[in-house]
Amino acid sequence: MFSKIASVLGAGVLAVGGMVLAASPATAAETNPHCAQSTKIGDTGAIMSGGVQIGSVKQFKGCGKNWSYTYVWDGFRSSHSNFQVCVSVASGRGPRFDLEDLSCFGNKKDNWSSGADTLTKCTHAVGTISWGSNEKSGKTDIRC
Repeated sequence: MFSKIASVLGAGVLAVGGMVLAASPATAAETNPHCAQSTKIGDTGAIMSGGVQIGSVKQFKGCGKNWSYTYVWDGFRSSHSNFQVCVSVASGRGPRFDLEDLSCFGNKKDNWSSGADTLTKCTHAVGTISWGSNEKSGKTDIRC
């Protein structure tokens, strides 16, 4: 779980064929349970598998911290009963990044990081969905 994240952080999202899902849009609530004043920053990232988007990743700022949020799309959840979703704010400009606040949960449609004290650093949000021996990651753009 989250083992391939370091290689994905500096590169694009890796996609492997063999899985067919009906694409369905995300209907994320995006209500940060840790900070009601969170504001989305940067572009939304995608978590892809076999050419199909299975999740989305967003970065937020608020309450003096950066936050990572990942939503697992309905199409993936309807065809997978056992998966894990991990999130983190990653800091640095690359090619190596530090994961600041990794948070993982099983079988949740979405997950928020615990918040990182990184407002003075370059950051991006990272999200990973793992199931069986598969792990797919996505990230947002870097914000400084």
